[in-house]
Amino acid sequence: MAMKVCNTIRQTREFLRAIHEGGKILGLVPTMGALHEGHLSLIRRCRAECDLAAVSIFVNPTQFGPSEDLDSYPRTLDADSEHCRRLGVDLIFAPTDKEMYPSANLTWINLDKLTEHLCGAARPLHFRGVCTVLAKLFNIIRPDIAYFGQKDAQQLAVLRRMVADLNVPVEIRTCPTIREPDGLALSSRNQYLTADQRRQATCLHRALSWAREMIAAGQTDSAPLIQTMQEIIAASPDVRIDYISIVDNDLLQPLSRVDRPALIALAVFFGNVRLIDNIDITPHTLK
Repeated sequence: MAMKVCNTIRQTREFLRAIHEGGKILGLVPTMGALHEGHLSLIRRCRAECDLAAVSIFVNPTQFGPSEDLDSYPRTLDADSEHCRRLGVDLIFAPTDKEMYPSANLTWINLDKLTEHLCGAARPLHFRGVCTVLAKLFNIIRPDIAYFGQKDAQQLAVLRRMVADLNVPVEIRTCPTIREPDGLALSSRNQYLTADQRRQATCLHRALSWAREMIAAGQTDSAPLIQTMQEIIAASPDVRIDYISIVDNDLLQPLSRVDRPALIALAVFFGNVRLIDNIDITPHTLK
């Protein structure tokens, strides 16, 4: 079957009607485009595990704050489409802003607790926009499985809870963070970094790896772990730390001690470029 590119909700639903009626397993990889190897790894897994693979490409305006990079966010639909075609994607849903938000939105999905810290603290409307647009995508495409990367750990936790609380019939499947050989997590925003900033950005993975080693060695007090991580990152010039936090894996609440499964997460600005990363601390790493 040749890949179908749909720009409207009606086209998408018409294309998928026979698929839903036929009982085939449909997987979805939601993206904002500017596809890189991290996205492609999700598409490959979706293609391998599902009868049909769909990719959404939509730079969602409602998850950007007024001073964030909505206007400059990379839009590379032609290149993205070629990646998808090469990997055997069956459907691309690439709507316009007007198609997704034909009038002022009056209905939003907000989550408590899970959005209080980490990215939610500095970006108070971000997850409202993320949850609302993904609820719309789930309703339009009706996938059986949706694929997301571990790099967006808070988003994953939020979506799992939204799907559970609202009885949305989709399975959220997590795929590992894809990294460059020097440890930097792949991100569409990496292309904004200057050569110097790109070299400096390796400090994120170094700090996270150091923390994991210290926890495995028995250091479980959060405060000194965070302090040293701050020092590792602040040694690079042109850096501003948004947050470094150690939270539980359930409701993403700050931990004073790493005595249970936890997430170590950070967000750091290199110039105007904001990068996030995290590592999961699972029970086998704890003393």
